[in-house]
Parts: sequence; C-alpha cells; structure tokens
Amino acid sequence: MKKERTNTKTQPVSLISLVDPSSSVAEQYRTIRTNLQFASSADQQVQTLVVTSSGPREGKSLTSANLAVVFAQTGQKVLLVDADMRKPTIHKTFQLSNEAGLSTVLSTGVSLEETAQKTTIENLSILTSGPKPPNPSELLGSEKMNQIMEEARHLFDMVIFDMPPVVTVTDAQVMSSKADGTLLVARENWTRKDALSQAKESLDLVQARILGVIYNGAKQDKDKAYYYYSD
Repeated sequence: MKKERTNTKTQPVSLISLVDPSSSVAEQYRTIRTNLQFASSADQQVQTLVVTSSGPREGKSLTSANLAVVFAQTGQKVLLVDADMRKPTIHKTFQLSNEAGLSTVLSTGVSLEETAQKTTIENLSILTSGPKPPNPSELLGSEKMNQIMEEARHLFDMVIFDMPPVVTVTDAQVMSSKADGTLLVARENWTRKDALSQAKESLDLVQARILGVIYNGAKQDKDKAYYYYSD
C-alpha cells in the first residue's frame, strides 16, 4: 500500500482465529477456507467473495473478518472490504480509521491502493466503508465499482466483501452478481427459515453463485460454527 495510517498499529479485537487459533471455532473457519479453495477451478476461480445474511445480528461481519484472517495466514494477500456502507463495523473490529474508505474511492479520484489500510496481521489489508453515502446501492452498481474490483483482483489474491443483509436492502444482490461467489450466514434460534429462503431467492434472481451457508450457534456445541457446502 502507498500509505499506512498511524492507528493500524493497534490490534484487532474479538477475532477467535487470532486470540485462540487452536480452538474448534478457529478450526471451523480454516475448514471453510479449505472448502472455498476447493470451490475454485480453472474456469470458476473464487477470488472475490461476498459474505451476507438474511437479516441483522447473524454474524456475517465477524465471519468475514475471521475468514480474512485465516486466508491471510496461508500467505495469500487478502483484502477485506467493508461494503456495508449503512452500518459498518469492520473498522471497529480492527480498530482502524474510517475517515476514508470504499465510499471515498467510489466518489473521488483516490485509488484503492492509496485508501486500503495495512493491519498488524501479515498479508491482510482492510478497505473500510468510509463516510456514509446517500446512495450505497447505486455506488455499488456503478462502473466505478467494477473498476475497483478489477484493481483489487490485480493487487490481492483474495478479496472478501462484508455486505448488509440481503433481505433488507439490495446491496448484497448487486455485489453478488459481480463476485465469484457468495456465502450466506445463518444463526440458530435467530434466523427465520422463510427469511433464509427469501435470501436465496433474491440471490438466485441475480444469478449469484451461492457457495454455501455458514451456520452459527448450534446448540450441540456452542463453540462451533458449521459450514454447508453447495456448489
């Protein structure tokens, strides 16, 4: 990156893949990473990944962050993009400045490379959401967003987009139509079956490649997250 903000020296918080890498949860994230790697093929590579959910508070942002960490731990250059410009959280998780981010790159002449922030985690960079714009969906659907994704493909091995819930707004639909793959996050005793079905239908409408569902908070072992692969 061309410039690094002073606050990138702080440590990210509440990431199990960092604080307890030998835990069963961290191992589940590594399993998801392996499954995603196997989902890649010569003609269907997974380099850009959307992570979304049917509704709020299902764990999509935490999942995005932990997946970014475990991919970076393999030596791949990873960019985690907070594309939830309505209710961003990634800058808080990694304790980064959000003065400039995705919305800045989309609305000004500033480049992705200049705006993305390095972290204390080797190989992991973050593009925060930036100031809240009045038209997130329109910005994500713009030609400028296509250019940003192309630039990200050249600079990074894996690009993960943390999106708003797909049933609530159209942002995740827009980005899923552009990305190589999409993951849905669901939480036991919280996610409604009809909402999850609606989320899948919404993604199917834009011909998104749904790679699977990450199922959080299973009663049989609250220390685990389960991944269902369906390519």
